[in-house]
Amino acid sequence: MKSVETEAKTTEEAIHRACEALGVPREELEVEVLSSGSSGFLGLGAKNARVRATLKEKSVPPPSEIRPVAAPSEPHAAETAKKTLEDILRLLEVEASVELKEDSERILLNIQGDGSGLLIGRKGQTLDAIEYLINKIVHKEAEDKKRIVVDTENYRLRREDSLVKLAQRLAEKAKRQGRPVTISPMSAHDRRIIHLALQDDKTLRTWSTGSGLYRKVIISPEKKSS
Repeated sequence: MKSVETEAKTTEEAIHRACEALGVPREELEVEVLSSGSSGFLGLGAKNARVRATLKEKSVPPPSEIRPVAAPSEPHAAETAKKTLEDILRLLEVEASVELKEDSERILLNIQGDGSGLLIGRKGQTLDAIEYLINKIVHKEAEDKKRIVVDTENYRLRREDSLVKLAQRLAEKAKRQGRPVTISPMSAHDRRIIHLALQDDKTLRTWSTGSGLYRKVIISPEKKSS
């Protein structure tokens, strides 16, 4: 432990000098008086006071009591997505609430309110645009890349049922005619549903063609090996 020995005319002055030497207040020192000092007789034979000052040991809590300071947690992607959608709705002046659900594969944001139906747009284009924007904003920072789905009035479910039935109907047509059938341009979300609906049919194959907003799905009978 760090310590110093100081002397002065009085004990208190010697202690004060020790505090200055160590740069700490009096209460942080253990002080041992080595010599009290004396004024002598008529000023003759005077002796200074001498002290030894030692820094006190600071108590350290046992390891079991030490707790790491938790780093500030980043907002979860789902909560960030919900807040982002709420901000967009407020900017659009749409009075609606957002219900959040999450599973192992996706984050679902369901818009509930009187004006929520206006957000669907033609063939879900407005809803698709909002969904695309939220995925871009949230996934720019988030580590988990779960797909974010935006829905309202069960449009996604109704649209998926309709597309699955369309895929099945056109698949039968392709088989019957023995040639490819092309579906009108649709969003990436809708094209994915078509592909998934027919992926287990080994007599067919599907692929997308075109670019941007004009990408289409083609359903074609699988060529038989000769």
